Amino acid sequence: MGVSTSKPDKGIAVITVDFPPVNALPVQGWYDLADAVRAAGHDPGIRCVVLTAAGRGFNAGVDIKEMQRDTATGGHGVLIGANHACAEAFSAVYACEVPVVAAVHGFCLGGGIGLVGNADAIVASDDATFGLPELDRGALGAATHLARLVPQHLMRALYYTSRTATAAELHAHGSVWKVVPRAELAGAARDLAREIAQKDGSLLRLAKAALNGIDPVDVRRSYRFEQGFTFEANLSGVADRVRDTFGTPHGAPAKEG
Repeated sequence: MGVSTSKPDKGIAVITVDFPPVNALPVQGWYDLADAVRAAGHDPGIRCVVLTAAGRGFNAGVDIKEMQRDTATGGHGVLIGANHACAEAFSAVYACEVPVVAAVHGFCLGGGIGLVGNADAIVASDDATFGLPELDRGALGAATHLARLVPQHLMRALYYTSRTATAAELHAHGSVWKVVPRAELAGAARDLAREIAQKDGSLLRLAKAALNGIDPVDVRRSYRFEQGFTFEANLSGVADRVRDTFGTPHGAPAKEG
């Protein structure tokens, strides 16, 4: 259980997240993921990173149970920790010195959207679904990253309703590179990574920096702005009220943490 890195092919690092039962990451898990991505990007022998996950789905966001245990005693340490840790993990993916390919299966929710929205390319299995059930969980955030996956008005409708979009729908919008059967996901992601890794390593790093430099939105600043409203919802008590009724809307995992 945790975050692990392997190097199955020359120039490629595969980072695997494994936090059973649904890959809802605790605070330290987000920091560990950030560290792994940064380390891979700093490795001069790596030209592409594949971000993947074990288990039932790619990512179910933060560990809400960890947060509930903390707020039950009147504390906000886990909330603050999650805010900073998620921001670090998302930023690590975005700022990774080499391209990052996200290999997504099953559910990709909440913080998962932050990861894939900051990746350079997405390969998904045909059972993958993407969404932000934040309003059903007493939270806000990652609209910054969902807006990188779908058009503005669809992003807003998905956000307000907590509905999910399929891999096929995102492929139609151009944000998912390829949709494959689940059994072929790992191979398809590594095929794309190998194609990228054939390029000159120094030039790839310059290309990544150049593409980030021309982005119209400062994703880190935009996400941190959103997080302020998450904290406000917690201080006002509305977040606890919603989290106390936390269920399984719109195909979300049955359990977190």
